[in-house]
Amino acid sequence: MLDTLLPILIFSALALAAIGAWRRLRLWRQGRPSPVPILKGLAAMPRRYLVDLHHVVGRDKVMSNTHVATAGGFVAAAALMLLVHGLGFDSPVLGGLLLLASATMFVGSRFVARRRRNPPARLSKGPWMRLPKSLAAFSAGVFLITLPTVGVLPEDFGSGILALVLAAVVAWGLGELFFGMTWGGPMKHAFAGALHLAFHRRAERFSTRTGGAGRSTGLKALDLDDPEAPLGVEKPSDFTWNQLLGFDACVQCGRCEAMCPAFAAGQPLNPKKLIQDMVVGLAGGSDAAYAGSPYPGKPVGEHHGTPHGPIVAREGKALVDAETLWSCTTCRACVEECPMMIEHVDAIVDMRRFLTLEHGNTPGKGAEVLDNLIATDNPGGFDPGSRLHWAADLNLPLMADVKQTDVLLWLGDGAFDMRNQRTLRAFVKVLRAANVDFAVLGNEERDSGDVARRLGDEATFQSLAKRNIATLARYRFQRIVTCDPHSFHVLGNEYGELGGAYDVCHHSTFIAELYQAGRLAFAPWKGGSVTYHDPCYLGRYNGEYEAPRAVLKALGIEVAEMARSGFRSRCCGGGGGAPITDIPGERRIPDMRMADVQETGAELVAVGCPQCTAMLEGVVDAGAEVRDIAELVADALVETPADGETQSQRPQAVEVV
Repeated sequence: MLDTLLPILIFSALALAAIGAWRRLRLWRQGRPSPVPILKGLAAMPRRYLVDLHHVVGRDKVMSNTHVATAGGFVAAAALMLLVHGLGFDSPVLGGLLLLASATMFVGSRFVARRRRNPPARLSKGPWMRLPKSLAAFSAGVFLITLPTVGVLPEDFGSGILALVLAAVVAWGLGELFFGMTWGGPMKHAFAGALHLAFHRRAERFSTRTGGAGRSTGLKALDLDDPEAPLGVEKPSDFTWNQLLGFDACVQCGRCEAMCPAFAAGQPLNPKKLIQDMVVGLAGGSDAAYAGSPYPGKPVGEHHGTPHGPIVAREGKALVDAETLWSCTTCRACVEECPMMIEHVDAIVDMRRFLTLEHGNTPGKGAEVLDNLIATDNPGGFDPGSRLHWAADLNLPLMADVKQTDVLLWLGDGAFDMRNQRTLRAFVKVLRAANVDFAVLGNEERDSGDVARRLGDEATFQSLAKRNIATLARYRFQRIVTCDPHSFHVLGNEYGELGGAYDVCHHSTFIAELYQAGRLAFAPWKGGSVTYHDPCYLGRYNGEYEAPRAVLKALGIEVAEMARSGFRSRCCGGGGGAPITDIPGERRIPDMRMADVQETGAELVAVGCPQCTAMLEGVVDAGAEVRDIAELVADALVETPADGETQSQRPQAVEVV
């Protein structure tokens, strides 16, 4: 009887899965066109899925091995089951391989079951709680029906009521794993995820061995000259089709939720739910069936939408409330942790663009800041001619005078902030101690446009960027160095699309290079314990984690690392225009970060970003001093030893103004 039932079950499940796949393809194609190399993407997909994906999944070794056993066992078992029980190739060799594959899958399913007995809060529940049973049913059922093939059980083992029971168990597994993979359910991520990796809108994120550069964090520019191009995303169908595909690939593991600073602060954002809301909008419906953590302070079941309806309603409820989008600090912690490589931040900024450009709906001081950028080229509304007032006594060389230099020092809008002016003065002291040939743009420098772009004002960003590019084109320099990771990121990663390609360097990287070249020497550190805070736009956006630590080590400082450091550093709360939009929560993000500092017992926290400095120094009763790396270096400078002399023989302090 099983010989008759199994082919029917298998090919019925495959047929239903194919129908579901066509249905999902139609859902994704509601999005805007996005050209991708179809064949190249499909060819690269196995490696991306099996290798590149696992550098993220592998951060949790237990679940990584569980995924290898369960997913690998399933793929092998499904293919072999089709051959052995669907097409009748019942050789002992194929049967033995099928037994091995299904047994491996069953072992993996037991680890999944153990995780689900007491799941972390970040994991979605609901239908996901039945997944271990479905995995076990499929693997155990396939194992049992294959035993006669290898002669372990008699050929008439599957007959009568037992045959019906075994068929029912296999049908259960087939329904969850084949039908559910394309129609919707806990296994949907396997189908959508594979295609998402094949047609990822940032293919360069994958391994250099597959032709990628390994890092891609710059936002994509809007075509403001095309009257047909949408100004941002108003409705789900305004996303590109492969963005919609990426949303559908979400596995609801909640790693993004666990890392999100806004969610931890009790602001109305949960990146996992945001992606699920986009899936709701893709298919149409409400969020009532969502089984994970809600947006803090917002109950589940109030939001609804359609593919061609607004994501954010001007009145009442739609898919998402505007304050959810404005809570994001754009720190990319969610993107860094996502095992499916979903681009949450791209989606959020796309939606912000519509709210800002079409509705003029920017909360807090957003409208004021954008008006200031348009009127004065800086977000504070300061007189553009006062950009160098802080350096009146430093006699800084101007590009307009020298025309050519080795290093162009990009000041950033910290030039208008009294606190950051101390950092800039310290860095100038370092540059002069190392005899660096440098100059500044002075009053020719405009805001880099970072804050305008994160707030969704693409028009103001492009205007600022193009004017800066035109200014830079008049001069010759080898590289740009800046103390501001936000300017570093924008100049290095986002100006290129508008015609400005530059070698840009963060000041901590440049200081490390100067020290390695023997152009700087330091007196031994005599202060207290020190920890280091990784700025999001230096670390996660640009992969620079080592240079700041190398500088601190050169100063004689042994860094007391925070529990969340490196690529898992907690955001200070200063990015993405968050201090400007100022969405309230249950606590402040910088307060949480300073609590991380206090756990180390450090007396001083070293930083490398003016935003981080401002946010952390704004914490009441912080208990730790906040100082930029440039300030620490400037204080420790001694004259560089001459040839044949040791640093201890030349301890005189450098006198530089």
